[in-house]
Amino acid sequence: MPLGAINATTALSGVMGSSATSATQRTDGSGFGTALSGAVDNLQQLQGTSNTLAIQAVTGDLGDIHTATIAATRAQVTMELVAAVRNKGVDAFNEIMRMQA
Repeated sequence: MPLGAINATTALSGVMGSSATSATQRTDGSGFGTALSGAVDNLQQLQGTSNTLAIQAVTGDLGDIHTATIAATRAQVTMELVAAVRNKGVDAFNEIMRMQA
C-alpha cells in the first residue's frame, strides 16, 4: 500500500495495532486502556517520523517533499482519531457517572 493511501480502516488498524483484536475479548476493562496506550505509542512514532522528515525538508536533505507532507498528514489524522476516541471514552464515563447519581 502506498504511503499516502489512508482510509478509516487502515487508520484504525494502524492506531489500535494488534491489541485491538485481543482487547475486544477481555471483560475486565483493561482492554480499552491497552488499546489506547498502543494508539498513543503509534501516534508518538508517527509524529517522530513527521518531525524528522520536516527537519530534513527544511535543511534540504530530503529528496521528495511529498513524503514529509504525507507523514505530517498521517500524524495529524491519527492525532484527531486518538483525540476523538479519548473524548468518546470520557463522554461514556461521564454518562455512566450520571446514571449512578
